[in-house]
Amino acid sequence: MYHFFVNPDQIGAETIRITGPDVNHIKNVLRMGAGEQVLISNGIDKDYLCEILEVASLEVTAKILSVDEGGAELPARLYLFQGLPKGDKMELIIQKAVELGVYQIIPVQTKRAVVRLDKKKEETKLRRWMAVSESAAKQSKRLIIPEVTGVMTFQEALTFAKDLDITVIPFEHAKDMAETKEILSAIKPGMSAGIFIGPEGGFEDSEMELAKNFGAKLITLGKRILRTETAGLAIVSVLAFQLED
Repeated sequence: MYHFFVNPDQIGAETIRITGPDVNHIKNVLRMGAGEQVLISNGIDKDYLCEILEVASLEVTAKILSVDEGGAELPARLYLFQGLPKGDKMELIIQKAVELGVYQIIPVQTKRAVVRLDKKKEETKLRRWMAVSESAAKQSKRLIIPEVTGVMTFQEALTFAKDLDITVIPFEHAKDMAETKEILSAIKPGMSAGIFIGPEGGFEDSEMELAKNFGAKLITLGKRILRTETAGLAIVSVLAFQLED
């Protein structure tokens, strides 16, 4: 079933109006018509099973059949702080992180990151990254479209993360798997957790010292060295499995 997002003000007592680019997608790409069912989310807390009533040139009108407030969101908010990777890796990371249930993705400029974005490039990237997030949210039937924020410096990201319940950073020199399991198992429903992932070159020791000063907990991901596009997804997968009802 196809999935779309609307603003709350587009939702009435019995019908929902779909506007914008989704109208063209429904009409000319999917070639959907009256009588077909779609899933519509308000981007906050409700899913609506609907039946299309009319497909017009600028608007699609759908009748509400049922409302689901359970949704597919994780019971904890996971924030992925991702060191800027090379190439198109960020798009893959965003896509899979959204599918796995992260709440927000924060691109981070670290010392070893090769990528440097000026304001114009950053704006272009953010538009593309948000489009990837929206597409992944639709595919995975999320209630929300996770935000991809503007790029932060490492210290800005640590300051942002101070308001979270816990922050973890996988570090290649961390060895204690028992302690790592204890740290991750302490993340419970209702909590907020930050996950910091370095770029291809990893974090510098000075960054790890700064992170520890901010209260971040260093963890290990085992004996194998994971790529930047794998590390964050590995932690999110473990936490998603742990947190699901």
